[in-house]
Amino acid sequence: MLLPLRDESRPLSRFPIALVLIITANIIVFLVELALGNDFILRYSMKPAEVVHGQHLETLFTSMFMHANFVHIAGNMLYLWVFGDELEANYLGPVRFTIFYFVCGLAASALQIAVDPTSTVPNLGASGAIAGVLGGFQLVFPTDRILSVIFVPFWIWNARITSWVLIAVWFGLQLISGVGSITSTATQGGVAYFAHIGGFIAGLLLVRVFGAGAHVDE
Repeated sequence: MLLPLRDESRPLSRFPIALVLIITANIIVFLVELALGNDFILRYSMKPAEVVHGQHLETLFTSMFMHANFVHIAGNMLYLWVFGDELEANYLGPVRFTIFYFVCGLAASALQIAVDPTSTVPNLGASGAIAGVLGGFQLVFPTDRILSVIFVPFWIWNARITSWVLIAVWFGLQLISGVGSITSTATQGGVAYFAHIGGFIAGLLLVRVFGAGAHVDE
């Protein structure tokens, strides 16, 4: 297993305020989930069958801030911080980054719904939007070196891995898992793999559009 820790390639040219606000909002919503319990989670998570019938469309947005457990939110926020800070600070800026993030999240939900429009399984998590951040980062900063922790049985060590390699491995695992689940359901083991794929592809396709006129700050 690969766990990214930080990008060591260049300093940030500005403070990533939009990213910090998004992470803060995720944490606040998670605390609300813990306080209000399953009724809140079931109401504000996204269910494809409901959206297809025009019901609870707001869950396309609210579900992006919800998480299943501590491990889920911790992993998501780590990936978002490692890859999102430089994408905002050194390329898109706070306004474009925020819009890009939500558009990728919507694209993620769109593919998940398209694959299994009759599903009533609750979908929640920032993973789709974060996958878009990873896709955009891979296109803009493909040679950045990411300090990562590698876990194998009985052994842990640090390594500096080129971002395109790390992200390509991540995307490959999502693609394999998603295709493997298509014969039964688009959600396997509670993980919306097609949302990850949809967000990632949206990030690849849209990051240059949102970054039009911008340049990479070295």
